[in-house]
Amino acid sequence: MAARTVSTYADDVAIPEDGRRYELRNGELSMMPAPGTRHQGILRDLLGILNDHVKNARLGVVFPAAVDCILSETTVLQPDIVFIDAGRVAIITERGIEGVPTLVVEILSPPTAGIDRTVKAGLYARHKVPWYWIVDPGSSTLEAYALRGNTYEMARRPEAAGRGSLPPFDDLVIDPSALFN
Repeated sequence: MAARTVSTYADDVAIPEDGRRYELRNGELSMMPAPGTRHQGILRDLLGILNDHVKNARLGVVFPAAVDCILSETTVLQPDIVFIDAGRVAIITERGIEGVPTLVVEILSPPTAGIDRTVKAGLYARHKVPWYWIVDPGSSTLEAYALRGNTYEMARRPEAAGRGSLPPFDDLVIDPSALFN
């Protein structure tokens, strides 16, 4: 059996621009398929809601994909949305987010749903990302998870027909049904 080659951030950035998106998951380089239009519509709408709230309350900074979230030299992910609270904006550099963001959001797509719920959730937890949201267009749900120890626990899941706040934004009320129409 051949030894596994471990890729690093330097290997990732050395890939010639080919129009594709890549992530580095525990030293393993993975190509990511382009998201579909429904995914991008949800991303646009949720990004607008979060960005307006964060900017108006001066809470920090929100970035959409594709921005590198450099958790380590062998783990570089590109969440759909990244939030960095105001006290930690020093981790924002020209290269990307160099350190642990406050919140990452993944919008599920059929080809990546399993990875987002297991592999990426595990990597975010290992690197101590405090909050992880999963947006599931298939079930029209928005789930907020809080890091407890080394795993994520459900913190809040507003019903599709109801409105609710999601941590870490206790004063921001989101109507999930507005995202899925």
